[in-house]
Amino acid sequence: MASIYRWITYTLGIRKRDVPENRTVLVGNKLPVEGFVFIPQKFPDNTVKSSKYTLINFLPKNLFEQFRRIANFYFLIVALLQFIIDSPVSPITSVLPLVFVITVTGVKQGYEDWLRHQADFEVNNRPMRVIRDGSIVDVRSMDIRVGDIVRCKTNQEFPCDMVVLSSENPEGECYVTTANLDGETNLKMHRSLPITAILQDVESLESFRGFIECEQPHTDLYKFIGRMKTFDSSGQESVYPLSPENVLLRGARLKNVQYIFGVAVNTGEQTKMALNSKSKGQKFSCLERSMNKYLGSMLILLVVETLLCTILKYAYDANHDLKTHWYFYSSAVYNGAYDKSFQNIMSTFLSFLVLFNYIIPISLYVTLELQKFTGSMFFAWDIDIYDEQTDQRAKANTSDLNEELGQVEYMFTDKTGTLTENNMQFRQCSVDGVKYEDVNENLKMLGELKDMTDSGIEHQKNLLKEFLLCMGLCHTVHVHKDSERNGIDSTDSNVPLDYQASSPDEKALVEAAARFGVKFLGGTSEYLEVEIDSKVKRYELLHVLEFDPTRKCMSSIVKTPEGEIRLLCKGAESTILHKSVSGNVEATLQHVNDYAVLGLRTLCFGYRILSPEVYNDFHEKLAEASSSLEDREKKLNAVFEIAEQELHLVGATAVEDELQDGVPETIEKLREAGIKVWVLTGDKQETAVNISHSCDHFKASMSELYLVKQTEPEQISKLLSEYREMVNGSGTYAFVVDGPSLALALNYHSDELLQVCIKCVAVLCCRMSPLQKAQTVKLVKESVLNPTTMAIGDGANDVSMIQEAHVGLGIMGKEGRQAVRCSDYAFARFKFLQKVLLVHGPWYYIRVAMTVQYFFYKNIAFITAQFFYAFYTQFSQQTVFESFYLTFYNITCTALPIMIYGIFEQHLPKKMLLNNPLLYKEISKNSRLSLWECCYWCVLGFYHAFLFYYVPIWLLGDDIALQKEQHNFGIWSFGTIIFTNCVIVVNLKLIIETCHWNILAVASMVITIVGYPTLASIYSGVIWFNVTGWEIFSSTSLYWVFFEVHKTVSMWFCILLSVGMAFLPDFIYKMLMYYFYPSQSQIERRSKYRNAGSLCVFYKRTDRLITPNGSLDNNSLGTENVSFPADHLHNGFELHTFSHNEPQSYMS
Repeated sequence: MASIYRWITYTLGIRKRDVPENRTVLVGNKLPVEGFVFIPQKFPDNTVKSSKYTLINFLPKNLFEQFRRIANFYFLIVALLQFIIDSPVSPITSVLPLVFVITVTGVKQGYEDWLRHQADFEVNNRPMRVIRDGSIVDVRSMDIRVGDIVRCKTNQEFPCDMVVLSSENPEGECYVTTANLDGETNLKMHRSLPITAILQDVESLESFRGFIECEQPHTDLYKFIGRMKTFDSSGQESVYPLSPENVLLRGARLKNVQYIFGVAVNTGEQTKMALNSKSKGQKFSCLERSMNKYLGSMLILLVVETLLCTILKYAYDANHDLKTHWYFYSSAVYNGAYDKSFQNIMSTFLSFLVLFNYIIPISLYVTLELQKFTGSMFFAWDIDIYDEQTDQRAKANTSDLNEELGQVEYMFTDKTGTLTENNMQFRQCSVDGVKYEDVNENLKMLGELKDMTDSGIEHQKNLLKEFLLCMGLCHTVHVHKDSERNGIDSTDSNVPLDYQASSPDEKALVEAAARFGVKFLGGTSEYLEVEIDSKVKRYELLHVLEFDPTRKCMSSIVKTPEGEIRLLCKGAESTILHKSVSGNVEATLQHVNDYAVLGLRTLCFGYRILSPEVYNDFHEKLAEASSSLEDREKKLNAVFEIAEQELHLVGATAVEDELQDGVPETIEKLREAGIKVWVLTGDKQETAVNISHSCDHFKASMSELYLVKQTEPEQISKLLSEYREMVNGSGTYAFVVDGPSLALALNYHSDELLQVCIKCVAVLCCRMSPLQKAQTVKLVKESVLNPTTMAIGDGANDVSMIQEAHVGLGIMGKEGRQAVRCSDYAFARFKFLQKVLLVHGPWYYIRVAMTVQYFFYKNIAFITAQFFYAFYTQFSQQTVFESFYLTFYNITCTALPIMIYGIFEQHLPKKMLLNNPLLYKEISKNSRLSLWECCYWCVLGFYHAFLFYYVPIWLLGDDIALQKEQHNFGIWSFGTIIFTNCVIVVNLKLIIETCHWNILAVASMVITIVGYPTLASIYSGVIWFNVTGWEIFSSTSLYWVFFEVHKTVSMWFCILLSVGMAFLPDFIYKMLMYYFYPSQSQIERRSKYRNAGSLCVFYKRTDRLITPNGSLDNNSLGTENVSFPADHLHNGFELHTFSHNEPQSYMS
């Protein structure tokens, strides 16, 4: 009983399972030694499950999810009420539209889930090989367990997260691609521990004894903290640290070796790939938030109308002698209809609620969902934002924020790889205070050699060689040769080397060192080989201290062929120069600043000779920190700091990262569109400022304000106060702030900082950490201005700000795909922002905003007639519309045109939007859902409803007989007239608002206009109860009514009068706005048409004219306008054009 209780509480999430901080994995699922004691854990199997539903739970789970939407839940309640109370209309009027919406959504979601089931089945049943009971057996991927030793072959995806034990390579090395994980296509090298690399066959693996201790699974693809403990035949224990280099993740693919063996540590839903597949936090667009307010307002209106009619009903009953109503009074009294009990009052209230509930558009959500989904597909298909060079098309990771692309006010952008190519080219370097420049792949000293003695020149050459050796050895670059499967062959230097690096900077520096005489040939986990002066030298690799953004440097510890232990360190000048105790520090700093002014990226190099005693002490502390499972990174950084000090400064490098094409033009257009651009970068101040000038982020006319190198909050406050007075005056300003100063400003003076920044035209933040980038975005995002923010970047350090902003964009660059995976939209080039923001953004926004406004307008125009009718029926809850009209109004009579509108509408042409960025400002601040716009559409809906009701009232007043047989129209005829007027007018209104017509838009409107009379004729022309026997067709109130109504001339006069009166105020309003208060888009459109006057186009060859069909007219030339395709311009013909209104003479 207790176990059942625990299972229920765990399943419902009432209690959380007690999960130990670390997990213990037995290699081969065997105890390493007899008597080994550990606490066993329950691990999931390796089943991949991306689907949401099963055959059993699909219906209840899907219905639960759909009815969590407030609109669907509302209509469900209304439908249930119609069954409970004495409903004035058939329950089918609410049930059928609700079922239609739920069914469409359910079919869509069911189909998507079926595709996921198919993919899961293929993955789970993929054949794999594992070692069990001393032999290799074939199993399905889903049957792999934690602790199994798995054998994977080349080009095969890893079925789970594994610690690599050995490979075909004797060093335990293997290459993998992680495109399925992070999109990176370059090869990455992983290696096993040396102790397990010798385990090459089943017998040795079966005899191996050991276990792995590691942290519990998490989402970080690039972090793994663990250790392996092994036991020899005597039971002696040895401990070896495990890092990400030793781990192969599910989804990665094996390359360049025939096979590897690995032990499964994370399976199924606990693999990093599965954890990263879970959805991110939900983002909502400003339009969606406004729509919810709109919906709330309609609900309030509904309650007010219902309450008003309920009150007026009982007031009427109290003030009139109902006994004179002999035809129903006695039965009403008998049934208790006039009792003022709470039950009767609530029944009346709910009856009116059912009558008026159609003011809420039931199909709005499903329409928007389909429109946005299709719009996101168009985004990916757009050829204008496809990059031919890299063969990468745009990608939409969400469709929920399409319209938000048209609302951006602040854009935060990374620099490297976003504004620049991230294609590093070595340009210059400084060695012991002497500058060198790369000239035709040769290093040329900048300066006069005659000032140096022969010994000085020789000394400088030795220093240069030492500097190049640091470049060739201090890195994490891997090498593989095209002709070698294993990638390393130091005996043949003619084989072309392919350097694989995680950073473009590292690759550029290693390639430069190879060009200038120190050629890196490759290495293993134990040594590195370089070729110097045609001689191959092997350096023993003792340790690699990985790069860390906090330390801002990385180091390699090597033993030279002479036996000397050296720590080679490279990193930011702020770190290396601070740690240097010798070398030409002042000259190098000056050179670094010179390079930064040129916009070059800089790194400094230094080294330290470690004595055996110092190295041994460091090695012991490093081993202890590496084996720790708690705070390993913190402990490792502390140990790294011990070694990375007292450096001898060797020199600095300068590499160039060119701007991408179109960056200045893009930034200028975004600025014209009212979007403020902030550049957030980790580069030093001088480099960042130079790039800002070169890309037109900063202009010569701007005054630059600097908040840099500040250490005291008081001084920051003083500067910000001065700057605030300046920016509130005249002039344009650019603001520059560095990371340390920004940290103090955010902690002590965030409001003053924000006031200065938002008044500046451009802001540049340099020396930023990833966390500071997100903090900066949050500072603006949560300000009182409540602007819409967008962040764009290409690397893992940009993920935090991409996720923080309202809209996150990823650049498919060369720093992995972390930013792309975490973004909302992604593409390959910064210049594509012009199309994304200035074209797609307005198109998406106009489509969605118009859809929302139109849905509420058409429902107000439709159902308000029912409200008016209540005043003419003494509030008796009598409906004016037959159930057929209530049922099909939203799902057939008005649904298709607005659906097509929301997919294809283009309120302005692409070229006009690109050439006139000012048009972007028109829709900013959610202007199409402003209070004025909402009031306009609501008032228009009420006005049209007034006409739909009172024009027929005027026509049919005093029971005028309009039919040939002198028959009078009844209630259902009256309702049919109202409904026909409504369908025609609301569809004509959409025609008026549509700017872009294509075959689908025309077809949708034709289908709707023709479809209404067709459906009505079918329903009205047959007594369907006699045909089907279904109870829902038991009413015959509409039988033949549709035909009788529409065959009278008076009816068509009524329709024409209603349509004319409906659009007359709209026409007057639009003309006044167009000619006296035109918007920018109207001005541009008017200018376009004015300048596109007719042209007379002639092609001459002697005295002959090419006719519009492309043939030659040998007769005399005329003066009429002709137009024909441009491809009719043949060689030898001369083009002549002149205005139609200008008389011209033409002589051959």
